[in-house]
Amino acid sequence: MKKKYDPHIIEKVLQKKWKKKKTFEVHKNFKKKKYYCLPMLPYPSGNLHIGHVRNYTISDVISRYHRMLGKNVLQPIGWDSFGLPAEEAAKQNGKNPYDWTKKNIFYMKKQLKKLGFSYDWSRELSTCDPNYYKWEQWFFIKLYKKKMIYKKTSLVKWCSKDKTVLANEQVINGKCWRCDSKIKLKKLPQWFIKIKKYAEELYQGIKLLKGWPKKVKLMQKNWIGRSKGIELYFFIKNIKKKIKVFTTKPYSLKKAKYIAISPDHKYIKKLTKKNIFIKKFVKKQLNKLTSTSNFKKIKNIGINTEIFAINPLNKKKIPIWISNFVYIKYGTSAIIASPEFSSDDLEFYNKNFFLDKKKKIKKIFLRKKNIKKNNIDSKKIIKKIIKKKYGKIKIKYKLQNWNISRQRYWGTPIPIAFKKDQSIITIPKKKLPVLLPNFNNYKKNQVEYKIKINKIKAIREKDTFDTFMESSWYYARYTCPNFLKGMLNTTSTKYWLPIDQYIGGIEHATMHLIYIRFYHKLLRDFNLVNTDEPIKKLLCQGMVLSNAFYYLKKNNSKIWINSKKIKIEFNKKNKIISIKKFKGKKIFHAGMIKMSKSKNNGIDPIKVIKKYGADTIRLFIMFAAPIKSDLQWNNLAVDGINRFLKKLWKFCYFNNKYFDKKIEKKLEKFNIQQKKIYLNLNKTIFSVTQDIHFRQSFHTAISKIMKFFKYIKKIKIYNNNDNLIIRKSLITILKLLNPFTPHFSNFILSTFKKKQNIKINVWPKEKKIFFKNNIIKIIIQINGKKCCIISTKKNISKKKIFKICIKNPLVNKKINKQIILKKFFIPNKILNLITLIKKKNT
Repeated sequence: MKKKYDPHIIEKVLQKKWKKKKTFEVHKNFKKKKYYCLPMLPYPSGNLHIGHVRNYTISDVISRYHRMLGKNVLQPIGWDSFGLPAEEAAKQNGKNPYDWTKKNIFYMKKQLKKLGFSYDWSRELSTCDPNYYKWEQWFFIKLYKKKMIYKKTSLVKWCSKDKTVLANEQVINGKCWRCDSKIKLKKLPQWFIKIKKYAEELYQGIKLLKGWPKKVKLMQKNWIGRSKGIELYFFIKNIKKKIKVFTTKPYSLKKAKYIAISPDHKYIKKLTKKNIFIKKFVKKQLNKLTSTSNFKKIKNIGINTEIFAINPLNKKKIPIWISNFVYIKYGTSAIIASPEFSSDDLEFYNKNFFLDKKKKIKKIFLRKKNIKKNNIDSKKIIKKIIKKKYGKIKIKYKLQNWNISRQRYWGTPIPIAFKKDQSIITIPKKKLPVLLPNFNNYKKNQVEYKIKINKIKAIREKDTFDTFMESSWYYARYTCPNFLKGMLNTTSTKYWLPIDQYIGGIEHATMHLIYIRFYHKLLRDFNLVNTDEPIKKLLCQGMVLSNAFYYLKKNNSKIWINSKKIKIEFNKKNKIISIKKFKGKKIFHAGMIKMSKSKNNGIDPIKVIKKYGADTIRLFIMFAAPIKSDLQWNNLAVDGINRFLKKLWKFCYFNNKYFDKKIEKKLEKFNIQQKKIYLNLNKTIFSVTQDIHFRQSFHTAISKIMKFFKYIKKIKIYNNNDNLIIRKSLITILKLLNPFTPHFSNFILSTFKKKQNIKINVWPKEKKIFFKNNIIKIIIQINGKKCCIISTKKNISKKKIFKICIKNPLVNKKINKQIILKKFFIPNKILNLITLIKKKNT
């Protein structure tokens, strides 16, 4: 062990050793308790960013901790390698997206290994590998034959920039989740999976997700949007047709003022043929209503169809309006509106029905005293409606069937072909995987889609799968990545699943995290997995923030500039005092915002590793903020973490000599002060374990380790017992830090092991005897003023505590040349010495 801490040497040595010994490769072992820890599948962009590092460090810390508990820990890694960025890069550079993706994987893999993550690299998979997506195609055909998949020309959300369809979940506030472009509605033939069939189970299953954040569960509940109500049939006046209307408030039917239908209602076609104003209104609103998430932000506007419906309860006629506040494709796309019981209905009614403000309806809504009465009314109304066959009780969902078609090249080919008569034919198993066609560029005439199936000429489906398809079952394939006989090895899935700990951003709550739950249930129903839910515990980490700066162009557009290009003055608290001009231009500070390429405020983790080593960045990321909160990047704090590791290294180096000596390990020979240290040690073990295992409060766990190290640094060594305490304390500190700083801890512990038998990768256990110990703190006073505090045994006698206290340097100094007149003693609390100054001899 050298005197100076050199992370680059020890990290290289340890990583080489782990690779050679295949330390983190795991296999089924029914004698050991399994633990499956998984970070969300990364996209191979080519370069790691700090957000990646935070996500994967969390996963690795948890994995290493559970491995130290003696569990059989699986932590795999792979690549979500299909998608738009690879295709766009290939377009710009005239390359095949496969080559671009492969190159990126090579670089990112190299970067991940530098951080010392304990992955089982033998299970590495890539979603663009035909050996992976072959089974996705096979499963698609199984679902198609079970009538769980269908193709339909539908009004879909279209991103004109990416030139592809988006699922409802991929549209946020009317914009593309990826490129932030405005979405348009377009009619296209698309493939859908019937996720709505599982809507009830997905909704009820949320109750089973006890280890999930409440916020994510609420987001999923709202997205599924379960509503129990009644579906009624209203006859349209002068026409022999009915209109279906859904309501969750049957008591409001008697006071219904109008029916509101969405701009995509099935009657719209007939209405637009006759009325050009309705046609223009509908077209305009359809372009706006591209997402159910933004409908409340649009003002309640509508148009009168001048058609009336008959209320079956009171036979009154009520007008039918087209409104933009009715959810597209939710329920029946028609609602019965009662302004007295709904704020949306009221706002629309007052805005569109009356110009005279005096005639407007005032807010009534439900008061607590009216709820019971309305519930009774609802029961009577429902009974009457069902008896007269005007309607029936229904459960409706906002969740729509999953659109899995994408109009892109770089994705999993859909294993379907079309005959000359356009009839559908599935690709036989022997022809799987259906590979992507070869091409030189993206001109259609250079992409070949012809295929022969049982001597029948056909044209393959040109659409590819939504990439969320690949990321919805990868976790299960990790349990058996090299299995050739089928999609999944049921023995492996039975052993490893469900995932014990899943780590990823909360932004996936209503996309990936719904799809992965749905797909798991499909796999279960085909007897490929044997649990109802795929994930036991979910951890959603916060974002990584960094200072961002910009200057303004003449047109006031912002030009983002990297902080390294400008001179910034910070105070001691790392707050910006001043920023110097850049090339004569005033620089503005945008604050701490999410790291991104577009804002030019990213930090290259590889540069940090080169400067400080991997363990410094790992420890900083886990210490700087609670895991669920945003992390503010702070160069001074990173430097502080590095100084802590250097101090600990130096302390270990100077105390290494004590590991040569044979020390008597008999606890009963310890004095009170030594027992106090030992008690502190065991309390630290207990508290750190609680923080990591139950609270996942990693930052406080590290803080407690640092505090204990600071405490033992002050201990002076007088005898063998002191040596034993220092030795035990150092070993414990290094073990507690092991999940966070694996290179640092393993290297020093290995050095100690040469002189003493140490189980390096075993988590320390507190000795509960110390928590039941009789050690207490007694305040020593001199003439009523506090002098010091002494740790001693509980229920110690006045005589014994006095003997201990007069040996204390502080007490001895203060009572020097004084006579002790009295000793007032409150057992287990205070010893007060009443003294008098000695008179000089005359």
